[in-house]
Amino acid sequence: MAGIYLHIPFCKQACSYCDFHFSTSLKHKASFVNALVKEIIQKKDFLKTEINTIYFGGGTPSLLDLEDLNLIIDAIYSNYNIAQNIELTFECNPDDLTSKKLKELKQIRVNRLSIGTQSFFYEDLQFFNRAHNSNQAEQSILLSQDLGFENITIDLIYNTPTLTMQKWEQNLDKVNELKVPHLSAYTLTVEPNTALHHQVKTNQTSLPTDEEAIKQFKLLMAKTKSFGLTQYEVSNFGAAGFYSQHNSNYWKGQEYLGFGPSAHSYYKNKRSWNVSNNIKYIKAINNEEKYNEEELIDKKTAYNEYVLTRLRTIWGIEKDYIETNFSVAINQHFNKELEQYLKTSYLQTKKGKITLTQEGIFIADKISSDLFYIE
Repeated sequence: MAGIYLHIPFCKQACSYCDFHFSTSLKHKASFVNALVKEIIQKKDFLKTEINTIYFGGGTPSLLDLEDLNLIIDAIYSNYNIAQNIELTFECNPDDLTSKKLKELKQIRVNRLSIGTQSFFYEDLQFFNRAHNSNQAEQSILLSQDLGFENITIDLIYNTPTLTMQKWEQNLDKVNELKVPHLSAYTLTVEPNTALHHQVKTNQTSLPTDEEAIKQFKLLMAKTKSFGLTQYEVSNFGAAGFYSQHNSNYWKGQEYLGFGPSAHSYYKNKRSWNVSNNIKYIKAINNEEKYNEEELIDKKTAYNEYVLTRLRTIWGIEKDYIETNFSVAINQHFNKELEQYLKTSYLQTKKGKITLTQEGIFIADKISSDLFYIE
């Protein structure tokens, strides 16, 4: 199994917290789409494995029109071995989801929508500088369901200056009320070179305390469990049959190809990443020049990444995998650190799999850091 990720680097406006690569100008959209198609074709021999997931991310993929999308999808299906039961996810903003847009997405085989809701409250959306309003946040989900999209995930953000516990609970209740089968929920983080970073640095705004963030995270876990959603990764909650196959493949170490500026790829123990500049990307593709950097993944890095990604999931770390794939030195370090944590209430082991307990989830990053192998 393998996946394809497409980075669509355009947005209507800049969200205050976002540090992903994007442009608010659509001036070079046509040139970008042509370059993207060329990259897709150029890499057709990189993976011979069957592709079982395709993911349109960004940026805002829903800013592309049907002609753009057809060009991209045709290039993928013409050059790769695509599984019949593929999961095809499309990120979109609520304000872009009209009946016309949703029908177009059906035409290009999209069967999973990732809707950037973030909140159902006006004050939160205004703080995030989102383009949609609270009514569009709800109506976009209902309209998608009416037009036959069952596999829907939404994003919500907590630990924000405008979010009270009462509003957070109402946000979560809305997920259940709308029967959304998958939720990705993230704590607000201050990334460098963002509007939010400037606001915090200049004391225009301040974030809630760590205690408030923990309270909201505990409520998140309790509420989603009561709704029948499984916390299959620290920040991801899904009903049975609605886990993200694409992201699960990342966490399980499956290969993937990334297309578009700033996109990453992982295959044959190698990682590469494209230049994070639209003009440079387009120019390099058209002139057949180098547009990415790459590195070989050594055993130490492979081990650390395995620990980091798998520990956050319900699939956990497999002791047999560590023993079989890594050196004696790495195994000795792993077993030494693991033994200390198994004496606590943070980790549990069952049938050779090590997973976080409910208490351990709160210090997942620290546990991973301690398990990392540093020569």
